[in-house]
Amino acid sequence: MYFLTGWPRRLLCPLRSEEEPFHVQPSSQRFYFAVLSETQLSIWFSRPSVLIVSYIESAKAATQFGFYQKAEWKPDDSMIAVATANGYILLFDVLGGGDDKYLYEPVYPKGSPRVKVTPGYKEEQCAPALSLEMKKPVDLEAPITSLQSLQEDLLVCTADGYLHVLHWDGLGSNGRKAICLTTIPFSLDLQSARGGPSPDLEGVHIRCMEYCVTLDGFAVVLSDGRLGFITPLTNTITADQLQGVWAADVTDGTCVAVNNKYRLMAFGCASGSVLVYMIDTATGSMQLSHKLELTPKHYPDIYNKTGAVKLICWSPDYSVTMVTWECGGLSLWSVFGAHLICTLGEDFAYRSDGTKKEPIKISSMSWGAEGYHLWVIPIKQEKKKKQEEQEEVEDMETPPHPTLQAGILQFHFIKSALTVNPCTSNQEQVLLHGEDRLYLTCGDPSQVNNPSDTHPHTHVHPHDGSPLHHPPNPDSSLSQGLSTLLGHKHWHVVQIHSTYLESNWPIRFAAIDTVGQCMAVAGRRGFAHYSLFTRKWKLFGNITQEQNMTVTGGLAWWKDFVVVACYNYTDQQEQLRLYQRSANLDNAFASVTKLQSDTLLLNVFRDMVILFRADCTICLYSLERRNDSPHPTASVELLQEVSMSRYIPHPALVVSVTLTSVRTETGITLKAPQQACMAESIMLNLAGQLIMLQRDRSGPQVREKETSANSKKLLQFCPPVVLAQCVENVWTTCRSNRKKRHLLEALWLSCGEAGMKVWLPLFPRDHRKPHSFLSRRIMLPFHINIYPLAVLFEDALVLGASNETVLYDGLQGPSEPLEALFPYCTVERTSQIYLHHILRQLLVRNLGEQALMLAQSCASLPYFPHVMELMVHVVLEEEATSREPIPDPLLPTVAKFITEFPLFLQTIVHCARKTEYALWNYLFAAVGNPKDLFEECLMAQDLDTAASYLIILQNMEVPAVSRQHATLLFNTALEQGKWDLCRHMIRFLKAIGSGEMDTPPPTPTTQEPSSSSGGFEFFRNRSISLSQSADAIATGKFNLQKTFSMPSGPSVKGREVDCAENMYIDLMLWRHARHLLEQVRLRDLGCFSAQLGFELIGWLCRERNRVARVEDFVSALKRLHKDFLWPFPVIPVGSISSPLKNGRCRPALSTRLLKSQSADSLLNSDMDTGPLQADNTSHSWLDRLEDRAKDMDTASSAHSNQHSPQTHDAFLSLLTNKVEEYSVGSATDLTETSSVVDGDWMMVDENSSTLSLSQAELEHISMELANKGPHKSQVQLRYLLHVFMEAGCLEWCVVIGLILRDANVIKQVICFLDSPEVPQETVQSIRNGLLAVDSWVSTNCLGYKPFLSLIQPQLQDLMEAAVEAVQPEAFQPTSQSSKLGGSEGPGGAAAPRAEDIRGVAAPLGLALPSLEPPGGFPRPPSEDCPPEQTEEQREEEGGTYDCTLS
Repeated sequence: MYFLTGWPRRLLCPLRSEEEPFHVQPSSQRFYFAVLSETQLSIWFSRPSVLIVSYIESAKAATQFGFYQKAEWKPDDSMIAVATANGYILLFDVLGGGDDKYLYEPVYPKGSPRVKVTPGYKEEQCAPALSLEMKKPVDLEAPITSLQSLQEDLLVCTADGYLHVLHWDGLGSNGRKAICLTTIPFSLDLQSARGGPSPDLEGVHIRCMEYCVTLDGFAVVLSDGRLGFITPLTNTITADQLQGVWAADVTDGTCVAVNNKYRLMAFGCASGSVLVYMIDTATGSMQLSHKLELTPKHYPDIYNKTGAVKLICWSPDYSVTMVTWECGGLSLWSVFGAHLICTLGEDFAYRSDGTKKEPIKISSMSWGAEGYHLWVIPIKQEKKKKQEEQEEVEDMETPPHPTLQAGILQFHFIKSALTVNPCTSNQEQVLLHGEDRLYLTCGDPSQVNNPSDTHPHTHVHPHDGSPLHHPPNPDSSLSQGLSTLLGHKHWHVVQIHSTYLESNWPIRFAAIDTVGQCMAVAGRRGFAHYSLFTRKWKLFGNITQEQNMTVTGGLAWWKDFVVVACYNYTDQQEQLRLYQRSANLDNAFASVTKLQSDTLLLNVFRDMVILFRADCTICLYSLERRNDSPHPTASVELLQEVSMSRYIPHPALVVSVTLTSVRTETGITLKAPQQACMAESIMLNLAGQLIMLQRDRSGPQVREKETSANSKKLLQFCPPVVLAQCVENVWTTCRSNRKKRHLLEALWLSCGEAGMKVWLPLFPRDHRKPHSFLSRRIMLPFHINIYPLAVLFEDALVLGASNETVLYDGLQGPSEPLEALFPYCTVERTSQIYLHHILRQLLVRNLGEQALMLAQSCASLPYFPHVMELMVHVVLEEEATSREPIPDPLLPTVAKFITEFPLFLQTIVHCARKTEYALWNYLFAAVGNPKDLFEECLMAQDLDTAASYLIILQNMEVPAVSRQHATLLFNTALEQGKWDLCRHMIRFLKAIGSGEMDTPPPTPTTQEPSSSSGGFEFFRNRSISLSQSADAIATGKFNLQKTFSMPSGPSVKGREVDCAENMYIDLMLWRHARHLLEQVRLRDLGCFSAQLGFELIGWLCRERNRVARVEDFVSALKRLHKDFLWPFPVIPVGSISSPLKNGRCRPALSTRLLKSQSADSLLNSDMDTGPLQADNTSHSWLDRLEDRAKDMDTASSAHSNQHSPQTHDAFLSLLTNKVEEYSVGSATDLTETSSVVDGDWMMVDENSSTLSLSQAELEHISMELANKGPHKSQVQLRYLLHVFMEAGCLEWCVVIGLILRDANVIKQVICFLDSPEVPQETVQSIRNGLLAVDSWVSTNCLGYKPFLSLIQPQLQDLMEAAVEAVQPEAFQPTSQSSKLGGSEGPGGAAAPRAEDIRGVAAPLGLALPSLEPPGGFPRPPSEDCPPEQTEEQREEEGGTYDCTLS
């Protein structure tokens, strides 16, 4: 349709004049515009928009004739008639200059191919020099009210009630007739017409008149406001041969405009509405078709204050009409009343600060060529005001010519290609064209029709505004990915080639192929086409060929050919031509078919072309591709001619002609979908009436197999049937898809203000016999909010466009510039779902089975849930807000319908949350109790939807009920690890407790990525970095915060409630933690603690001797291997006997290896876990490591020549001591060093400077790497080890030490067992556990054997210690000084609550999670660190810890 774009342009007259223009009249082709001011007639050219000639009346003549008032062109543009105030008709001859007289000429650079080749070529792109010559004036002796041009005559209405018929040429008295209005008989219809005159027309004259060619009559508005239509009964206009018809009950008519294509008459009224009438062909009476008026819904401030209608103006293609009122403003409607634009509202009427603008008042307007421009002459304000303004302007000295004549405004439009070229491919793509560019909706050509591309995500734009993504369908190559059609709001704009445009402006036809990759345009002569693949235009190489043809019936694409119906000037005949896309654009490569008569319309269906000719005949041609020559050609063969002259009164009335596979009767069962591809019927839009001609299958049917292809004769067509009225556009497709037959075999109609209609096929279900009483198709109307331009059949979407505006009113000048007066207009792509309308219409008509089949075929669409919601929402809003009781409510039916789909629960709750609370009772009365629905969600494990129902319950039920349901949901969410939901539930439960009923939690729509990965996000709000050594931690603060935000109670009163709620929530959290620990789900426990900020260390302290025990070490070890994806260790055959080779040990390599590994995983763990806080420390750590390594070198080289086990032991003990000294318990350091202890030592020749490894050694290294689990698991296990150490759960430390094969950990734990505070059961449990592991290893997992032999000394100590059974004594904090220090405080026998831990020592020094840095374990001071230093260090560090517990 038509859309306003950009800002209007102001044309200024170059001649100085005091007179304002007030009237504009276009010539028949709209290349010239006559502009009148009081004593001046000017002629403007359309492109470029320049003044050609101006005729100024002398003062003497002006007093005789009076001021100019109206103008009319002769149909061949050779004369202009001007009516003056004193009743004179002035006739002007328009004389062209000579052959080479042009006002403006294009200048080409040298060597340009554009030179004058054909006669008459150049004048088409230059403004010609014209002159005006006045002929003898005609005096009609009465004021003139209306002028109307016919072929040879000029009709003039005068205020004395006469109708004058003048000859354009013979202007003597002989060529003049006058008909008195009273002699014309008027009646309500032609049947009751009486012959006599109409005395009631005495003193009445015709105020406004327009001739309608296709109705062959005059639409008139009389001076008393009545509306009429006058028909000449014969070819000549004489008084006794005219007959008039009234429009009943209208007396306030002001103006009229006729639509020749649709046979409509639009009458403006004083009330501000436009009445559109048609003539009833049976009775000849005037019938109201529809009204054009502003609605109070959209224009509440202005709809009844517009004043009378001043002007109505149909576009050149008659598809839209522009209306303006006395109070100003412009409004655009489609032919059957769809409202497109109005300048009386929104940004047109208001500035950005909210103040109202004065609407623009219009004295005259006219459409330019092809409707790309609207020429508007605004009414200027009073002269005085204007002079004041001009004086101001002169003072400002801004414009160069202050006294320039006021301008003409030119509004720019872009329009849909369907308005003039309604071919099928245009219907599947949205294609708009402006005067010099095309707008299309296709996406990037690389994404379309890529057969190798099967991933759906390649077809989805990252900035996709809509929720649509659609994998390409391999079956239908024509069906594009949705994303390419809907990916974004922006158009693909293609500039039309300037060389073609300058000589062939204006563009008349445009077409796009079905894939949306090739465009073709045709202007005044020739045509050109463009490919999105190459991004290039193809023009005729030979300009003569281009100028010798003009496209008459339109363009269409068929495969890779452009199909053109054109007129050949050389042969002076009509032709059908096909040009191949890839070949050069030249007649040598075209296939040409001669046609009998002028072609008016052309369309393509599969391999057929359908033409509609000026003799009212429809011709069908078959197309076939031939590849015999180097360039593929097409052969065209006439199949059938169908004469329609009996049914079509005038060929210009046919708006579109389409071949379709749609039919009403036989074969609509599911068995024969292949027949759906055949050309079964012709759809003809005759002036808004949709007529269907179906093939006549009533005769004896011949099996297709029995006839050979050549002798196949096409069936005749039945007489036409009218399907619908007021049709603007028709969409149908030739594709077939078994799964979506409802949508693909339907016929879609756009009907203006009535919205859209779909003619839907009804199929019997499961091959049953159709009911005899059930019709095969049904016409369903539905309203949409956009103007439809294309229908995506499979995707159940309508594509359209809408006007959007942007204000730039900051541009204030001395007088408001145009840019501030008008907003900048843009055209946006829009789309709308229509499926819910159709389903609802089917349910209303008790066709639930059909609705179900249709819905199931579309259930895979990404926005299908939205369709369901919309359906419930629309019905709910209508029924629940209705004032009268509804006898047969639809909501229960809709609810029952939705239960057929798995989305039922989700749909209802989303709909409820988007409607107001007042309607909930009505909704749930129809769909069921929300408590039951909540329980269904829990049973279906759909927790997010259940959370939404919780909000409904919170509003509809008492707090106790919602708490009960919230607890249920919280426990289920904990079990399933939906942490996001858990956090919301904690907040929700707190809100219920503290009475914060007004803060329902938002429904979580998506899981956070972290929670689905299952990794511990311990570092979300914490500043622990697991790669720090203890020294590093001493320098930074250590904050441990809960990660969920609690609602803070503002008042003290709320604290107690909060406290109770917190206790209630904590109990649930503790219960869940206990449950996880009992089931040995350590990984889940870690996730749970990290995600919900659960104080794990404090809780474990309390549970140390209860649930935090390990019953069965072997099964715990197996479970950890499984949960953390940690491989069971394997040992290479060679290394079982001895790890030493050649008798030489070179620790230098292992040091280097250790260095590289530590550096590596330091980096890794930092990247994984948090900000790199220990940067400087890690360097010193490595440096010290090197120093140690040097000592180690000397120590071990002393023994290098002996083959004794002492070498092994000495090497190990050295390393172990070294490591223990400064990185005990620091998670990552243990990780790095343990790998050395595990046996990453190598035998290297002392003398060789380079590192050369034997095959066996490489195998050994790779075996060690293979025995390690993923890095992430390693970090997680280290963290858990740290937590269990801090909490004093020694059994778990042993298990984790075993899986990590970390001898240090085992050694430490066994050291701790000497402490008198460790209960005897723990010691016993660890001893038994290790024995069980040892026996399991011997039989099932030999890979652990080397490690167990490595920790043999410690195990030996443990066995001996267990025999001695030490008695526990009271714990004295001062007796044991830790290198990292603990806080000294009173020992408490009972385990304190997490909240009370601050500053209190638990029974075991290692049970202080908040005060002890990670990795700090109390142990005897080492030899090289004297106790005094330890004390100092401890006090110093004690001051730097700041522990927060929320």
